[in-house]
Amino acid sequence: MKHSRYFLAVRTRPDRAIIKDEWIQQAIEHPFRQQVQADGRIRRWTRIEEAEKRWLRVILLQDGETVHNAFFDRGFKP
Repeated sequence: MKHSRYFLAVRTRPDRAIIKDEWIQQAIEHPFRQQVQADGRIRRWTRIEEAEKRWLRVILLQDGETVHNAFFDRGFKP
């Protein structure tokens, strides 16, 4: 999995450290929803059953494969 330096930095936060690589890969490969931001970055959401059915948002850079951010999105409405 390719990732930005920013992703490595925020991944050290306790709320982000619990996010498994396999969950991020799931969001990349099988998103429930996708949205392209104005800056070209790509948002993808997936539901993580093992994490109390929370929604994981993964932000990819414009290349569609480099992970820039990943977090549980409390405000996501399916």
